[in-house]
Amino acid sequence: MHQRTEPDVNTIAKEAQLAEIRIRPHIRKTPLEHSPFLSREIGGQVFLKLENLQLTGSFKLRGAMNKILSLSQAQRERSVVTASSGNHGHAFAYLTDRFGFPGIVYLPETTDPGKVEILKAYGVDIRIHGDDCVRAEAAARAASADQGFAYVPPYNDLQVIAGQATVGTELSIQAKTMDAILVPVGGGGLISGIAGYLKSQNIPASIYGCQPENSRVMYESIKAGRILDLESLPTLSDGTAGGIEADSLTFPVCRDHVDGFFLLNEEEIRAALKFVIAKHHILIEGAAALPVAALLKEREHFKGQTVVLVLSGATLSLATLKKIL
Repeated sequence: MHQRTEPDVNTIAKEAQLAEIRIRPHIRKTPLEHSPFLSREIGGQVFLKLENLQLTGSFKLRGAMNKILSLSQAQRERSVVTASSGNHGHAFAYLTDRFGFPGIVYLPETTDPGKVEILKAYGVDIRIHGDDCVRAEAAARAASADQGFAYVPPYNDLQVIAGQATVGTELSIQAKTMDAILVPVGGGGLISGIAGYLKSQNIPASIYGCQPENSRVMYESIKAGRILDLESLPTLSDGTAGGIEADSLTFPVCRDHVDGFFLLNEEEIRAALKFVIAKHHILIEGAAALPVAALLKEREHFKGQTVVLVLSGATLSLATLKKIL
């Protein structure tokens, strides 16, 4: 069994400070950019935290790197295992090349072929298992236990959460004031890290999770008071799609420290993607469009406020981009 102790915000903050020291030489401090276009929509001030400009194209590098650098040299040399259908897998593959250790990535059968090609370019060992990310994660955990390999979870791990929390450490310095922060949510690693760190520092910002209606597992699980095993439908926000592990550390953090959730339909996600590409001339993926879609949908809720939108990544295939445009 892996760790089941529920982390409190002070534990996350302490680990985030260690992660900040550990990974800072190897990552980008991503910009916090003012959006005059979105600011006009709410009659307030809107800022974009551009994690789409992070190395490997997403925030996932932070958590994966913190976990990898927390392992001993002997653990890395033996081999390291992970599971991911997207950005976490890309970050992990990049790290195998950056730090020179053998890696195995378990992918669900539904993984986009373009993403598989990216992983192959780094030379990692790819294993296909199951039709959902949770099943691929279970297979990766089993393999790591059977063979004695270290396992790097995509979200369900304190060091991974702490790595993602460095987005929060940056925001605490970059933003003079924040009334609200909108964050994409899949497994919940990013929002758990941000909420855990900022709440521990008594920064008075409301933190909201954003999920696609077609894959709303965290939202429904919090409503039910327990982690549910729900089917996900196809969504443009494939970076947040899929289930949550049954004992995920992120669930209690989201339950206790996230102030609310917004659900977005596919047309709202598509419109937000086009808005950002047209107005800001930057590429973002479907998951990164969720906070933008939520802000546009809930204009009245955020009227007059200072809002930060975390744009989580930039991995958008040419085929998907063509379909959107």
